[in-house]
Amino acid sequence: MAIAGNESTPGGIESTGLRYQQLSGALRASIANRDFAPGGAIPPERTLAKRYDVSRVTVRRAVDELVNEGLLVRRHGAGTFVVDRVEKQFAKLSSFSEDMISRGRVPSSRWLDKTESFVTPDESLSLGLSPGSRVFRFARLRCADGISMAIERSTIASYALTDADAVVDSLYAALDKTGHRPVRALQKLRAILIDAEAAAIMDIEPGAPGLMIERRGFLADGRIVETTESLYRGDAYDFIAELVEA
Repeated sequence: MAIAGNESTPGGIESTGLRYQQLSGALRASIANRDFAPGGAIPPERTLAKRYDVSRVTVRRAVDELVNEGLLVRRHGAGTFVVDRVEKQFAKLSSFSEDMISRGRVPSSRWLDKTESFVTPDESLSLGLSPGSRVFRFARLRCADGISMAIERSTIASYALTDADAVVDSLYAALDKTGHRPVRALQKLRAILIDAEAAAIMDIEPGAPGLMIERRGFLADGRIVETTESLYRGDAYDFIAELVEA
């Protein structure tokens, strides 16, 4: 399939611009039609240039546009991949593992930290604990179908778990076993740029858009059992909320 036009015609910048826009439109349609599998790699530049009868410069500009739109993501040494976006319901209090399983995805984690220690002054205020209380801290990279999705850091009041190793896959499943799963939560979301350290963990470009969610989970008796900071990739998640008339 050739893209209409000739890149060597007079006014080359404008005609090249038109052609890369045509190509980005064609690639966008292929993504929408799932000709390129969600989460899968698109063909390399050379293949796309030959398929659409355009230069590699045109291919690069078209792909850049779709990367900026969040439809594609580049991974160092691996290629360019279709972003498989996930919708997260704000109205439902659920764990990452539960969200992924409900969408037919396979959740997995890589532990970054799992410790028990004394509460810090900030944690004491956030959790309503007395100085000297003990807490469990968990940090891990959360993945779906092997693709990095978020970095999650949680602090849990020690009375809610038997020990740190009680959390294997799902934190909420472990809390459920002890009768300390949160029944409601307050969440705050803000947009940030992902720093170099987090980007290296998630294998994405530093400075990529991210969503930071700060959550406090409450038990039925009003105690705060959980504080969690989750850094989600902005190119892989959509957060939605149902609004009703007051």
